Amino acid sequence: MESVARGIAVYFVLLIVLRLSGRRTVGQMTPFDFVLLLIIAETTQQALLGDDFSIVNATLLILTLFSVDIVLSYFKQWSPKLALVLDGTPTVLIADGEIDDHALRRARVSIDDILVAAREQQGLARLEEIKFAVLEADGGISIIPRRDTA
Repeated sequence: MESVARGIAVYFVLLIVLRLSGRRTVGQMTPFDFVLLLIIAETTQQALLGDDFSIVNATLLILTLFSVDIVLSYFKQWSPKLALVLDGTPTVLIADGEIDDHALRRARVSIDDILVAAREQQGLARLEEIKFAVLEADGGISIIPRRDTA
């Protein structure tokens, strides 16, 4: 039973830390982020297993973590407010061609990040070609290009 409690506690600690660290951390992983993730994985493994390294305990923990994830997904379907808290909302970074510097700082996204997304998604090379840029809840940046009528 201690393993189940540990599993649930570690799941929520990781969920909170990832949520507080921002969407960009999960959506656009750098080598530094990857190394950090490996260290977190090792630390988490030690916190979960404690002194019991048996296959039975590991299986119990895996089932516990997946069960918590499944239960939370049902709760998010039933409660849109909980989904907003757990998943977040999209953040508009550029609106109608105007850069929102406050949103960029808060999301820790640079203009270069937006330009990379613009090149990859739409083949756009300049900021002037972007009408909207939105940091999605999953960490990706969506680009809507300007469509000049002239």
